[in-house]
Amino acid sequence: MRRNLLAVAVGGMITFAGIMHFASPSFFNDIVPPWLPFSQSFWTYASGVAELIVGGLILRPSTRKWGGYALVALLIAVYPANLYMTWDWRHRSGSEQFISWARLPLQFVMIAIALRVARQAQQEQLN
Repeated sequence: MRRNLLAVAVGGMITFAGIMHFASPSFFNDIVPPWLPFSQSFWTYASGVAELIVGGLILRPSTRKWGGYALVALLIAVYPANLYMTWDWRHRSGSEQFISWARLPLQFVMIAIALRVARQAQQEQLN
């Protein structure tokens, strides 16, 4: 039961993040590194769709293992946006700079949690 709560929390959180890409795209557009091909909106919406798919995979017990591993890949893929955000916000207020810096190690915590969800789901499938 406790394992399911973690998976539901992670799945809900990533689904909410995906929704926010569509509800408030300007924030996400602003942190897309400008050197990427295509437009910033393309990456905002593409990552939003990816988060919605991954969230759905995690929320469904039969696909939870793959959803957890997909979340690891997604978190690694969007890490350059966090790095760019930290660099781009270097002249902002101290609190905004703190947020941008805090996101960097938090991403690794999220990767560890996603791995835990995937491995727990895999263990449940074996039992």
